[in-house]
Amino acid sequence: MEDYKLGAIESRFADIIWDNEPMTTKQLVALCAEELQWKRTTTYSVLKKLCEKGFFKMENSIVSALVTKADYNSSQSEKFIQETFQGSLPALVLSFGSRKKLNPQEIEELQKIINDLRG
Repeated sequence: MEDYKLGAIESRFADIIWDNEPMTTKQLVALCAEELQWKRTTTYSVLKKLCEKGFFKMENSIVSALVTKADYNSSQSEKFIQETFQGSLPALVLSFGSRKKLNPQEIEELQKIINDLRG
């Protein structure tokens, strides 16, 4: 999973699983038919691909996550910061703050996060 980025459709599919797991393959097929207008074969093909990538597992017709949504999002955020800001979180905040003025509530939230990280 580490170097794999979900595409737009894969992300929607993953969200269905993350929001409903554990679930049966029958439930997954029904949700994908309703939300993505997919046929059963498409659902199984994408599920198989993401199971091979280590995101999900299917055992005894039960689908569950091996990677949480929070872990995936954290990994993608870290990758973005590394690639775009040479791994510097302060550079990201500075870049963001130079384009958009932070309101007092946002500044307070960031300060709370920093204080919590200090312990």
